[in-house]
Amino acid sequence: MSSPVQQKILVLRYRFIGDTILTVPFLRNLRHARPEAWITWVVAPGSAEVVKGIPYVDELLYWDPVTIHADSRGTHKTLKSRLDFVRELRRRKFDTVYVLKRSFSSAVMALLSGARRRIGFNTEGRGFLLTKRVPYQLDCHEVINFLDVLRADGIKPADDHLEAWIEPAEDCEARLLMGSGRDFLAIHPFASSGVKSWPLERFAAVAHAAKELYGLTAVVLGGARDLELARAVSGLFPEGTLNLAGACSLRVTMAVLARSVAFVGNDSGVMHLAAAAGIPLVAVFGPTSPVRFGPWGVNSRIVYSGFPCSPCRQRPFTECEPSLSGRPRCIDEISESAVIDALTLLLSKRVPEELTPDKQDKRILTEAGV
Repeated sequence: MSSPVQQKILVLRYRFIGDTILTVPFLRNLRHARPEAWITWVVAPGSAEVVKGIPYVDELLYWDPVTIHADSRGTHKTLKSRLDFVRELRRRKFDTVYVLKRSFSSAVMALLSGARRRIGFNTEGRGFLLTKRVPYQLDCHEVINFLDVLRADGIKPADDHLEAWIEPAEDCEARLLMGSGRDFLAIHPFASSGVKSWPLERFAAVAHAAKELYGLTAVVLGGARDLELARAVSGLFPEGTLNLAGACSLRVTMAVLARSVAFVGNDSGVMHLAAAAGIPLVAVFGPTSPVRFGPWGVNSRIVYSGFPCSPCRQRPFTECEPSLSGRPRCIDEISESAVIDALTLLLSKRVPEELTPDKQDKRILTEAGV
């Protein structure tokens, strides 16, 4: 008797650190439902670092066009390189494509792959390119929306938690950087867009409070592009603050987060990595939606103004007058005390032990004043 033909599955969810780590629950449930399938995940080279070691896919396939939305090496810059990528997809003869991106171009890629089954969100007028169209819910978290794609395909998700895989060498490097004898509060005061960034001096005030109230030492995290700014404001932070901006890789940053007591930061990819590490975290949100893009996990608090115009319906910071500081009012009017109070709630272990996703979303809305 001949063995059955192995099903080949393609998952399209590329770009951005946060989106990449938020795709893990989808992939884990897909693997559990299709244990014998060959699963290929199309990712961006840079953001793929955060899922190194993931056991739920058989291979990562890099898609790297030039884009203003994320760091890019421009591997697929020319028309020839893009056509070669499509030819590679067709050569692999995928049976099913899950299109977790919402763009029109990603649905075109799914069609050009030659896969007979194409399942994804019914957004940007692309429904005719898909064989199964899934509603995208603006009032739900991305993790829930991703899992809805599985539900639409008859797969019932068993869980929804985040995961990360840190290698011993990366943990060892983090331990050497952090030393011993101190408990750390990880702070990421940067973001991909300046309009999402809470003022640096307020992060410094939180660091002072954490040191005075809980004896925590601040460790400032950031990429190479944040190094100059981090150095410029280093005098605002408490004595003994460890500045690792630009000093360690993304993988070691994940290990530092796993070794920290708690996290405070802006809406960013690093915030999602802190959620994946499972540490208590406080996230400061301004123009973007905390319901859709907030930290996924029960051990978190979101500080959010909840103005009538929040979140921005169009491009951030184009629908309102800036504050006197030049920032959006929704980010500028978040006080230091609000963030310190949220951190105190977490460190006092007053967060409920279990919250379902629906209850978690309600908690965010309640805190936002909606």
